[in-house]
Amino acid sequence: MQQIIFFFVRNKYFLLFALLFFISFVLTINSHTYHKSKVVTSANFLSGGIYSIKSSITDYFDLHQQNMTLTEENNRLRTLLFNSGMMDSEMALDSMVLDSNYTFVTAQVINNSYSKTKNNLTLNRGSNDSLKIDMGVISPQGVVGIVVSLSKNYASVQSILNSNSQVVAKFKKSNHFGTLVWDGKQPNIVQLIEIPRLASVVLGDTIVTDGKSTIFPPGIMIGKVHNFDRNEGDDYYDINIELFTDMTSVKHVYLVSQRDAPEIKELEKTVEDVEQ
Repeated sequence: MQQIIFFFVRNKYFLLFALLFFISFVLTINSHTYHKSKVVTSANFLSGGIYSIKSSITDYFDLHQQNMTLTEENNRLRTLLFNSGMMDSEMALDSMVLDSNYTFVTAQVINNSYSKTKNNLTLNRGSNDSLKIDMGVISPQGVVGIVVSLSKNYASVQSILNSNSQVVAKFKKSNHFGTLVWDGKQPNIVQLIEIPRLASVVLGDTIVTDGKSTIFPPGIMIGKVHNFDRNEGDDYYDINIELFTDMTSVKHVYLVSQRDAPEIKELEKTVEDVEQ
């Protein structure tokens, strides 16, 4: 104990300097947006490297399951191509690609949390791969989350299992739409709110993205109605949605970007500025 006291006495000036430097560093980051963004980017780079090494090890033991998932997705896509008649003409396929308003980038999940109230995923793609903030992230089964932070080689994604997450969603069978949120309880159940009592709700109804935002294209699968309730006098349903994507084991994802998103956002910002 005496040695510890002597250590603090001998190094009191250095320790005081270190404490004051740390306090000033924290205050600088919190009060300047530029410094804060640089720290977040550096943290993404360091943690991304660690997660990447961890992912490389675990991937080897998960190859069989991932190959099965990719095979099933390829089978679904091939079925869609044949049923739509697109396979009849190579020119038709090329035209669709050229005219498409959405572009996709593949990525791999190298870190994933689902037991907290604010869960995030880390992807092995970043700004060097043309990723941008607010890109939608989907799996072969459905919606996963939204990109919220980037470094050169990695991206942080706000999971759909995040109490701050809000995704515009609708019933596949109708145009009734609401907001998808998460109550922080079960990793396979989210909540669809703001659905009016006039809507027809049935167990098993499919929920998809609405397409009203610039983040997700319309019609991306989300889940199905697990259960619902409406108290007497309430104008809206309480609806629990069972996710199609298993958020506890998601590995391969796609990042989607709308070509006209910057133009739409700029227009909407101009309107908001005028109204203020």
